[in-house]
Amino acid sequence: MKRNTVVTIGRQKSEGSKIAMLTAYDFSTAKLMDEAGVEILLVGDSLGNTMLGFSDTLPVTMEDMIRASAAVSRGADNAFVVADMPFMSYQTSVYDAVVNAGRLVKEGGAEAVKLESGVNFAKHIRAITEASIPVMAHIGLTPQSVNAFGGFVVQGKDEETGRRIIDDALAVEEAGAFAVVLECVPSVLATLVTEMLSIPTIGIGAGPGTDGQVLVYHDMLGLYGRKSPKFSRCFADVGALMKRGVFDYIAATKTGSFPAKDHEFIINDDLMEKLKRYAEPKTEPADE
Repeated sequence: MKRNTVVTIGRQKSEGSKIAMLTAYDFSTAKLMDEAGVEILLVGDSLGNTMLGFSDTLPVTMEDMIRASAAVSRGADNAFVVADMPFMSYQTSVYDAVVNAGRLVKEGGAEAVKLESGVNFAKHIRAITEASIPVMAHIGLTPQSVNAFGGFVVQGKDEETGRRIIDDALAVEEAGAFAVVLECVPSVLATLVTEMLSIPTIGIGAGPGTDGQVLVYHDMLGLYGRKSPKFSRCFADVGALMKRGVFDYIAATKTGSFPAKDHEFIINDDLMEKLKRYAEPKTEPADE
């Protein structure tokens, strides 16, 4: 299998080949997804929800993202690894954006970074790409702006937000982004944006008209233990299977059926007799 790059991903749009992208946060999961053929692995700041138990992504740090990205990159032989820039790692200045993007590549092994960005952060994208770091933009519903939006609200359902999405899409393409994520956008609007742009669009809650799809793998595999978003689909209920496995392990431990003979290590009987004698209580010589 050939290594995926910004070039091969861009070619998929022109060829009409849909792009499959999933989140990953650790080595073993990344390796499994890579072997299955996922083209892009996103080290999402959604690890704040799925791995760290926060209610949103805002508490995620650069150190969290670097550690997770490094693990994922070690498990990805063919998939293209994109790492999210966490909240306040780029909003503060263009300089901070370039420095922190560089850290995700240099320390985290990422091949590209993702910014929740539009018109307001086009200059950040331009500066990062000028530093030879590929950028994936993210527009529509941007989870780091959840407080400004007043919650996780679909974007583009009125003229004002619809125009903003179009403006944001054009701005990030012009700034040099190699792809853009459209989150929670009406399907027809996402299709329009996809047709407007020369760069690939990756949808999440944006319908089938985008150039590819991304899901949080905990939702896709039933691992999160919550109601999945409307736009998601559980492709395999791995969560239920894991619970069954844990239940069976507990039962086997309590009944003594695990571990069985097949799970034991043995030593020579003669050696065991010597060890038993060695373990016998030592008798003190009687006083004369």
